Amino acid sequence: MAGNVWILGGYQSDFARNLTREGHDFAALTSEAVDMTLAESMIDAADIEVIHVANAFGEMFARQGHLGAMPATVHGGLWDVPATRHEAACASGSVAALAAMADLRAGNYRTALVVGVELEKTVSGDTAAQHLGAAAWTGHEGADATYVWPWMFAQVADEYDRRFGLDETHLHAIAAVNLANARRNPNAQTRDWQLPDLVAHGGDDAVNPPVEGRIRRYDCSQMTDGAAGIVLVNDDFLADHPGVRPIGLIEGWGHRTVGLGLQQKLDRDAESPYLLPHVRTAVHDAFERAGVSLDDVHGFEVHDCFTPSEYLAIDHIGLTGPGESWKAIENGEIEIGGRLPINPSGGLIGGGHPVGASGIRMMLDAAKQVSGLAGDYQVDGARRFGTLNFGGSTATTVSFVIRSADDGH
Repeated sequence: MAGNVWILGGYQSDFARNLTREGHDFAALTSEAVDMTLAESMIDAADIEVIHVANAFGEMFARQGHLGAMPATVHGGLWDVPATRHEAACASGSVAALAAMADLRAGNYRTALVVGVELEKTVSGDTAAQHLGAAAWTGHEGADATYVWPWMFAQVADEYDRRFGLDETHLHAIAAVNLANARRNPNAQTRDWQLPDLVAHGGDDAVNPPVEGRIRRYDCSQMTDGAAGIVLVNDDFLADHPGVRPIGLIEGWGHRTVGLGLQQKLDRDAESPYLLPHVRTAVHDAFERAGVSLDDVHGFEVHDCFTPSEYLAIDHIGLTGPGESWKAIENGEIEIGGRLPINPSGGLIGGGHPVGASGIRMMLDAAKQVSGLAGDYQVDGARRFGTLNFGGSTATTVSFVIRSADDGH
């Protein structure tokens, strides 16, 4: 069996919260995510047939594993419902959604609850950075780095500089756009931050201190506590519930996995015009399955764990030629109102990055955009939105194309 998979509804927690300070654990976070996702989707727990939970680092940050069983732990209506936990570093949420889609398209189930949960403020920032480093190729890269992931994406920026040249003002501009967008988003972690003028002062060590290499404070996404959830349904469910109105259709998807090591990837594809061609292939797999081109897409939520990862996304999506992402930045094409708004939600830099939840949050924001539910960060006329989610140094890459349900239901 094959067929369509629809997003019935979803929920995102407030990413500015510190759940440890509030005295909340994974049970409380999961309970909130499950209850509110079901409520926003207007579906009862009794109608959920399978659950997919995304979490990357529960054992490290909270000494809690076996999170697939947590929804039933906190919601009696989900007792006996089959559930599985998925881990793919920062792409955990997207692979959980892919697994749910496979269930629905196979006809195994008609409804799926997909929930991503992550606690990261249970420890100090330095300890949190060490925990997150487990998603790299441990023992093989980053041994001399104080902070592995800023160091890693500084290497990406350095490789762009080596091949094409790179003006760091364009990285500062990416951060400025995403942080400005976040001020429109009531769930964004940085929405109330007092921020410097990064376009004018992004290179000032006092204003924007260096972290690793050319990566500075505001080039980085945040340590975040948070959750996001969506309910997915197939055509059979909608046929039996003619009054139900989904908020989006998952029209296309792409999923590519390569080796853990960043240098391993760069060396293997040294002759390609693109730094990491599997990223481009994942996006274009999604376009091909959807039967669309970039010209048919009205915006993207991309994985800006650091500004170089968004710089990478811009040319790999195809908005510019290889190494020419700066053109789209200078021309305002990635801003709300531009040719292809990127991260109108604020992305990871502005919005926050609870690792296991980020892929699901992207999908939910894409669905909000195409259903006109994005509020102050709505992209006018959006009918089709893309997502691009990385795990590690793009070892796992997942892309979705989400279309307005009104165009196909």
